[in-house]
Amino acid sequence: MSAPAVGETGPRFPADRGGVAILGCGTIAQSAHLPAYEQYGVGVAGVWSRSPGTTRTVRERFPFVGRVYDTADDLLADPAVRFVDIATGPEGRLEWIAAAIAAGKHVLAQKPLTLSGDDLRALPGLLAAADAAGVRVAVNHNGRWAPPWRAATLLLRAGAVGDLVGVTHLHDKPLPPLAGTPFDDVPHMLLTDYLLHWVDITRTWLRDGGAGEVVSVQAVDSRVPGQPADALNPWSATLSLAAQSGASAVVRIAGNAVSAEPGCPFWVHGTTGTLRGSVLLDSDRLEHDDGSSRRPIPLQGAWFVDGFAAAMGELMCAVAEGRQPENSAADASRSVALVLAARESAERGGVPVAPSYPLVAP
Repeated sequence: MSAPAVGETGPRFPADRGGVAILGCGTIAQSAHLPAYEQYGVGVAGVWSRSPGTTRTVRERFPFVGRVYDTADDLLADPAVRFVDIATGPEGRLEWIAAAIAAGKHVLAQKPLTLSGDDLRALPGLLAAADAAGVRVAVNHNGRWAPPWRAATLLLRAGAVGDLVGVTHLHDKPLPPLAGTPFDDVPHMLLTDYLLHWVDITRTWLRDGGAGEVVSVQAVDSRVPGQPADALNPWSATLSLAAQSGASAVVRIAGNAVSAEPGCPFWVHGTTGTLRGSVLLDSDRLEHDDGSSRRPIPLQGAWFVDGFAAAMGELMCAVAEGRQPENSAADASRSVALVLAARESAERGGVPVAPSYPLVAP
């Protein structure tokens, strides 16, 4: 089995990569979206934020940005804008998407698409409106293009490990600052928000590895020794997924890990081979083990910021090629269904929960 070509793991764009505007140009947009777009020559027509102070220095720091809009309505009405990068929080996300669709704009929405069951149930109608308007709606699941994860996806699609048997993820790194942040207000934050990237890539691998849909979710979270009192959310979480084929997956955060060489190792086991790797914090690596030899897979780039560029690039390519993007809202909604099931499982003491997928084709 030959390794996927290095170029296939990175961002891909059509010839015309202009006409982007960022709606909600806050911390993540300025630390990841704009640097990614600058690096890959994405044309940004302008940005907007609820707070004018947030965008006061944007054009000084990113001279390629065309303008700062006074209002979101100005952004949506600008004929130079073809793609709206919605980087607001999940509250009210669907309303912003609906407004962009009504304005005839393609959408890349920040993850999580939503954390509301009501929103998931409303999603089919919203996506039907997008289809009627001839626009595409994608979700910024930039982790899918973290180089080791993307290479693993391509290998699974090529049958490198046979039928997928199991996926395991371990967080062997410190947690980011959580106490006193907005994450305090997100119930079961590790399960519903922080781990969504890991849930999303695992669901993708289960599907691409022939395991089918996830049919059962179990999750527990808990406070741990050494966790300060002002850190309101649990620092430990374990999430287990069971797929139609009998394949399984586990995502584990033991707590605020102490490590001289931090990373997030993962294992993908199949009937004819194994993939072993790690992501984040300069730990990026991937190898393919076919039972007789272990072969390193060449990688280039990094999750931050290449993954952010690739998420937008996939939407642009899908529009240019007349297809749905890999990171379509319909597909991403199935990962949201899994973290909502994880939250329900944790609140019920870890009992298995069947996810409630929205009635929309992935």
